[in-house]
Amino acid sequence: MIRLLIADDQALVRGALAALLGLESDIDVVAEVGRGDEVVTAALASRPDVALLDVEMPGIDGIAAATALRKDFPSCRVLMVTTFGRPGYLRRAMQAGATGFVVKDTPARQLADAVRRVAQGLRVVDPTLAAESLSTGDSPLTERESDVLGAARSGASIAVLAANLHLSEGTVRNYLSSAIGKTGAGNRTEAVLLAEQNGWLL
Repeated sequence: MIRLLIADDQALVRGALAALLGLESDIDVVAEVGRGDEVVTAALASRPDVALLDVEMPGIDGIAAATALRKDFPSCRVLMVTTFGRPGYLRRAMQAGATGFVVKDTPARQLADAVRRVAQGLRVVDPTLAAESLSTGDSPLTERESDVLGAARSGASIAVLAANLHLSEGTVRNYLSSAIGKTGAGNRTEAVLLAEQNGWLL
């Protein structure tokens, strides 16, 4: 039996995944959580072979949860699922130690097969996403530029961003200016949109 942990913040989706995969004769859903920061604790308690992690979750995101799992429970393999097939997510998930990455609208039979293949140590990647990831390349943004651009999604003023990020207003302006230039955008709103579409922001 493949012991499976499912982490998704949408209860309906999490329940549907558990129900569908639980129908498979060789898959046993041993834990379900709704937050990224609950993944490691649940994994240590339930000892899954595979963790099925959503990318976007409260607490910490699925990619950060995959990194934590690799550190604290390395025998558990990770299969990432996401609603948004963004190439930057794929690249970062693989760097975090995930061996599989599929989109949520994958048919149940294919998803079950992906769980089996990941459990065997094989790599499973959505082919369309893999092609997009290769053509898009790595994020041009530094970690700090990503942080500032991500915070700018709120539409807050430079002063508010600076206070929230514990940076000076000049530093925030510099990071935003650099991020706008690197994304080829005309302004910070466009830069946020382009970075989100490419999966460079979480």
